[in-house]
Amino acid sequence: MKVGLAVPQFGINATKENLINFVQIAEREGFESLWVYDRMLYAINPQQGYGGTPDKREWPEYFKNSLDPLTTLAFIAANTTKVNLGTCIIDMVFHNPVTLAKEFTTIDILSEGRTICGFGIGWSKDEYLAANIPYEKRGERANEILQAMKKVWTDDILEFNGNFYKIPKSIIGPKPVQRPHPKILLGGFSPKTFERMIKYGDGYIGALVGSFEYFTNSIKMFNDAIKKSSRTRKDFDLTILTYPYLMKSSSEGDRAPMTGGTIEEIGSDLSMLKSSGVDRVILAVNAEKHYDVNETIEFVKELRKFCQ
Repeated sequence: MKVGLAVPQFGINATKENLINFVQIAEREGFESLWVYDRMLYAINPQQGYGGTPDKREWPEYFKNSLDPLTTLAFIAANTTKVNLGTCIIDMVFHNPVTLAKEFTTIDILSEGRTICGFGIGWSKDEYLAANIPYEKRGERANEILQAMKKVWTDDILEFNGNFYKIPKSIIGPKPVQRPHPKILLGGFSPKTFERMIKYGDGYIGALVGSFEYFTNSIKMFNDAIKKSSRTRKDFDLTILTYPYLMKSSSEGDRAPMTGGTIEEIGSDLSMLKSSGVDRVILAVNAEKHYDVNETIEFVKELRKFCQ
């Protein structure tokens, strides 16, 4: 199972110095990929709880301070030479498809073909409001974005006439280094996500958060969608985002996924992911108050042993 790392992009210690040190050490240590993710704002009075739940409690504190994902990814490309670079995820509906396709093309060219495109449709009604995008029909909008981006990436002369987006007959170059285009991984938790993956994607980005049952259901939907299609499991990349957290004392009774009082407790969850057929795990440690690059690298190196 491949091991990727989320970079120190979120939190009060998401600094240039920490970012450069982290990505360069991670590359030297042989981690397979580096990842950024998307957060437009921290809502003071959110319409929904974290993840779109009805619970309207405050969102995570680190959402208050986040570097832009694609700008950060381009910066990482300039400070590394071989590690893969991905988004987990970009809320594509907040972007114009031509602009978004060109941004990923640029990063793919500057990184010499190391880009992985992780896309989702977001969950925050507050972010939809700020983006001036209707919350309704967001799935239909996402489908058009993926169709349009593929045309930008692959067609020498292209034209697109959708319900939400239109591109006049145009030449849009250059094209990505990776052909026909960088790998597309789609994130989400509804059946529609997996339908979209089968039709437009090359894999799925899920998350081991909340409960183990939630993860199991996502894996089942992933596998069921492939079985019902004309494609095979080998056509798809299964990536899971995790938030490992080492507690000060050993956990008793039920514990949240990827938490524990010992490395072994957290490692048992990674072993479970591997046995479930996961191709890649992303380990995310946010750059909060007491964040330290070297300590974080040593922590994830210990966890990597359970993935080999």
